[in-house]
Amino acid sequence: MKALLMDQKDNVAVVLQKLETGKAVDIILGRDVVDSVTPTMEISFGHKIATRDIKAADPVMKYGEVIGRATQSIPRGAHVHVHNVISIRGTAAQK
Repeated sequence: MKALLMDQKDNVAVVLQKLETGKAVDIILGRDVVDSVTPTMEISFGHKIATRDIKAADPVMKYGEVIGRATQSIPRGAHVHVHNVISIRGTAAQK
């Protein structure tokens, strides 16, 4: 099982296949395995997994850029999606 890290600064990786709870996943940057993380829940293909603990209000990093802010603490291995992140790119987040 694998998840793709887009940039070294990122704290989330993109899941390349459906992940099951408790089965370790390799985190890949380029062609190299740079880490391993164990999902704390089932995560669907194309969604994000936290590669390290993210505190509430901390930036969520993907592509080396801030894509949102955590609305709650997100532990390493958790599913990162709209239930625990608010986008900083949408108009509602800019108001």
